[in-house]
Amino acid sequence: MRILVLGGTVFLSRAVAEAAVARGHDVTCAARGVSGTVPDGATLVRWDRAEAVPAELVEAQFDAVVDVSRVPSHVRSAVAAFPDAHWTFVSTVNVYADTTTVGGTPATLPLLDPVETDEDPSSGPDVYGAMKVACENLVRSGVAAPLVIRPGLIVGPGDPSGRFAYWPARFAQAAEDGLPVLVPEPADAPVQLVDVRDLAEWIITAAEQGTTGDFDAVCPPLPRSELLAQVAAGAGADPELVAVAPEVLAEHEVVPWSGPRSIPVWVADLVDAGFLAHDVTSSLEAGLKIRPFADTTRDTLAWLRATPSAKITGLTRDEEQEVLSAVRR
Repeated sequence: MRILVLGGTVFLSRAVAEAAVARGHDVTCAARGVSGTVPDGATLVRWDRAEAVPAELVEAQFDAVVDVSRVPSHVRSAVAAFPDAHWTFVSTVNVYADTTTVGGTPATLPLLDPVETDEDPSSGPDVYGAMKVACENLVRSGVAAPLVIRPGLIVGPGDPSGRFAYWPARFAQAAEDGLPVLVPEPADAPVQLVDVRDLAEWIITAAEQGTTGDFDAVCPPLPRSELLAQVAAGAGADPELVAVAPEVLAEHEVVPWSGPRSIPVWVADLVDAGFLAHDVTSSLEAGLKIRPFADTTRDTLAWLRATPSAKITGLTRDEEQEVLSAVRR
């Protein structure tokens, strides 16, 4: 197949290009080429998507297109240029207006009202999700074979957010220094995430099979305690885990999800109970495979050790121990 990856230099889009090349496909990556390199075996066509589609892309015949954009105008021009290909649009679970229903699916959950203009996504998750809804609509209405995939937290080697990487790095530190690890309560709150390579492999499989429709792309709901047990196994660590209540963490200015003084993969009251409890049966039946997160941990640690510039968000080890000392007093 001739596959066009819109991007191909960073994290998910690069993983998609890598997976396609590994399966013997003819892969073209369309990107500015300033954020990284394309995988060996792929062809780079430089394209700033604020500008017209390059003639060499318009004149080419692609069997499949993969797009991860969040900008409606970018998706609009790409759909107009390649309407006859199988299209995979990578959206987000942030498109859902209902985050209270446990076990929701793409067939049962309502979406946000679309925002069809190009807004600043830092305005908040609702604006980001609403622009993704508009992008989804453009793909569904403009191409012959649309596939919409909605991931949650994407993790693994190369993750520029540094969120999941916090946990492999922290457990590896604990294996070295013997100090405890702070974990937020409740321990069994569900989490949903997906390894970037599992998502990329599924995207290529779906293109090969001509899969269409709407699907979520996360693992089945997993208790955070089980996730951390898998992280510990992958890091070769067995530290003391100290559970701390959310209200106590707030007293010590510890925040959820991401950023300075945060505990990643902990949402606290940022979202409702249904946000990380989707039913992904249809996705698994359509070919999504989920590897053990112990494997993701091992590979993420290897990437962190080989990449000194890799980002890790969250509490520093010193900050964490200061909080634990204060809590124990």
